[in-house]
Order: sequence, then C-alpha cells, then structure tokens
Amino acid sequence: MPRYRLTAGLLTMVWFLLLSSQARAQDDFTLSALAMGLEHPWEVTWGPDDHLWVTERTAFRVTRVNPIDGSRQVAATVPGVFQSVAQDGLLGLALHPRLMEGSGEAYVYVAFTYQDVTDVRLKVRRYSYDPSAGQLDDPLDVITGLPAHDDHLGGRLAIGPDEKLYLSIGDQGGNWLHNFCNPNLAQELPTAAQIQAGDWTTYEGTILRLNLDGSIPGDNPVLDGVRSHVLSYGHRNPQGLAFGDDGRLYASEHGPSTDDELNLIQAGGNYGWPQIAGYQDDQMYVYANWSAGTQASCASLSFSQSQVPASVPQETEASWSHPNFRPPLQTLFTVPSNYDFDAQGSATIAPSSLAIYTARDGGIPGWADSLLVPGLIKGRMYRQSLSSDGTTAAGEPIELFRTTNRYRDLALHPNGRTIYVATDSSGRTTGADGTMTQALEHPGAIIQFTYEGSR
Repeated sequence: MPRYRLTAGLLTMVWFLLLSSQARAQDDFTLSALAMGLEHPWEVTWGPDDHLWVTERTAFRVTRVNPIDGSRQVAATVPGVFQSVAQDGLLGLALHPRLMEGSGEAYVYVAFTYQDVTDVRLKVRRYSYDPSAGQLDDPLDVITGLPAHDDHLGGRLAIGPDEKLYLSIGDQGGNWLHNFCNPNLAQELPTAAQIQAGDWTTYEGTILRLNLDGSIPGDNPVLDGVRSHVLSYGHRNPQGLAFGDDGRLYASEHGPSTDDELNLIQAGGNYGWPQIAGYQDDQMYVYANWSAGTQASCASLSFSQSQVPASVPQETEASWSHPNFRPPLQTLFTVPSNYDFDAQGSATIAPSSLAIYTARDGGIPGWADSLLVPGLIKGRMYRQSLSSDGTTAAGEPIELFRTTNRYRDLALHPNGRTIYVATDSSGRTTGADGTMTQALEHPGAIIQFTYEGSR
C-alpha cells in the first residue's frame, strides 16, 4: 500500500514538522571539505588500504584520497573513455574483496562509456593494483557492448557477498524529454538468439549480475525461458546499489519528477517501469507512450508531462499487471494527483546512490539498519530505517545534511561516525533556502559529515 496518500496541504505540514526535528539531528554533525577541485567525482568507496577510492567522471581518473589530510594520488587515467554529456564518462568502481590480501586477486573494476564505431556503449574493465606503486595496470575488458546513451545511464557497479559483479543500467531516457520519440525498452527481455550472439541491446532498464569474468552465472533467473545477465528489470535509472550484511541487495532509482524509489531487489523481479512509477496507486503518474503515437508522427510533437496530445496512448497504473511485479519499499516522494508541479516544484530528490548503515557499537545512535540516500536535485540526504528483517521500510525518511550541493555518492568510515560525500562539479540543485540554483557550495569535492554526539 502507498505510504503517501496526502493532500498537498497536509504534505506541506508533515514536511514542516519533519524539518524541525531534522534540523536538530543535523546539529549533531560537523561539515568539512576533505578534497576540492575534483572533476565530477562520481564514485567514492572506502578501500581496504584505508583510503577513499574515487572515479572522476570527466577526467577519466581513478584517484585515491587520504582521509587524514585529503592528499591525492592518481592510480590510473583510463584510456578510451568517451564523455560528451552530463551523465557519461568514467562511472562506477568496485574493489575485489581480497584486494590487499596478497592472494593474487588485487583487482579493481570500473564501468565507463566508450565509442564503438558510431555508437556509444558501456563496458566494464578490470585492472590489477600494484600497492607498492599505487598504480592500476594490466587492463582487461570484462564485458563490452552494453547499452549507453545520453540520459539515464545507470552505471553503478558493486561486488556482492557472493563475489558476483552487479551493474545498474538505466532505460537510456526512452520516452522522456529530448528522447521522447525513442521507445522505452525497460520491459523488454533478451531472446536466446541475442544471448548466443552476445547482443546486450535489451539490457536497458536492468540490474545485471555477472561472474567476475563477465560471463552469465548459472544460477541467474530464467526470464521468458532465457537465462542472461539480467537479475531484475523494469527500472528507470537505478544509480544506487547496496548490500546488507545478510546479502540482501537494495537499489535506489530516479522517478519522473515524483516517485523516486527504494527497492529490495529480488532475482527475476519486474519493478514496473514504464507502466508503474513508485507504488501502483494511480496517483499523479500515467504512462504516456509518445513513441507509439498514431495520429501524428512523434517528431512533430512537443514533449510535455502535463499536456499529452490525444494521439499519444496513455495507460493508467491500475490497468497493468505482471506476476513478477515488485513494489518499492519506499518512495521519495509520491504526491497526490492534484499536486501542482509548476507551483510547488518537483517532488524528486534524484537519488544518485545508496548505502546501508549497519554500525551499532560506537556508531550513530538509532541509525543501525538504515538506508542512506544522497540526492542531486535537493542538496540533501535521506535516512530510511528498515524493519529488523530488512524487508520493509520502518517509518518515513528523515532528511539530513541540507546544503547547496549536488550529492553524487557516499562512503562510510569503518568507525560509523564519518560520512564522506562526493559532490558534482556543476549543475542545478535546491539550496538550503529551497530555491533552485547553480551556485554550488562545494563543487567537485569530497566533503565529510562527522558525528560529534548529541549537542
């Protein structure tokens, strides 16, 4: 059932009450800038060498940052990266769990876009790390030819406790904004012939699960009679992946101006997009399939969320069903159908990543078993408590760390008391006073929020 069935006035009142308690919570932290002048840092990960590992999206660099003094060392500049828009370039990074153990598995994996003849594609590459030199070498492409475009790329990379690679891929912006004439393929699944040919074009709007060598795991789900890299599908733009201590996989996902999602990922799950945004509740969202218009060619139309021509087929959420549909644990945020976006602004935070907070002894009181969600468009972070078994959301999300920044990714210090946040170098966000701005407070930085105890 939906967690938000509020009128616009009641929604405003609830947010006001939350803000007063959240402001007190934010007072328990100090903010400082650890490293400045990075070029669109996209991933920040705590490494077993007690350094932060960062990908710089537009500089194509993997950079190690010393958390004590902010000093930096470039571990590699990745050749062959293609970057031309605000979402492509050097993206996700994952460290092998035995990176520093001398086991011969000192591997670092990166995901990036590249030019393949006339098309842009996404690939995953493995490097070997030489700790004595602090350098990455011996590049090996694990998988190539994955979907990429100029919008909704996904690109988050993680290694699960099962030692499989997990990669998020967005819907490439199909049926949306300047790509509104492109069909949205998030409900499409690969055929046996495509898998045999190594054709991954139907991997749009998915979370993939790969062996560390890029092959298809033998225990991946069989979907429409085919086993592929696809773990789950029906996603819009999943950019956050996080594993709990129990092995559960959580994901955060951008919504269409409303209904950002926090999902518990299940093998073979269909997460509904583009037929469903958030809960299947028929609130605000209606699927307008622009690319399927019949009375006028799509190219002659002008895209609009609020004014859809009669020639464009529309489908309510309630009219769609699928046996594998999985609703979100929580949305950020669902608004009622009478919500006025022009007057009240977007209801999306544009969730750019995800982490799970598990620290108890010595950690932040009350935070154990919570999802932490940074946002791009709101300049703040949210904490969502989970039930004791991790399968449902407990209560409503709590806002934290309101600044005039675009939060791109986060990492947690092992002590559980410091949160590192990578910020975009440019772009628009909602500042501390609630107005939209492009004057960012800490552009291209790693900032840290340190818990000082209740004050």
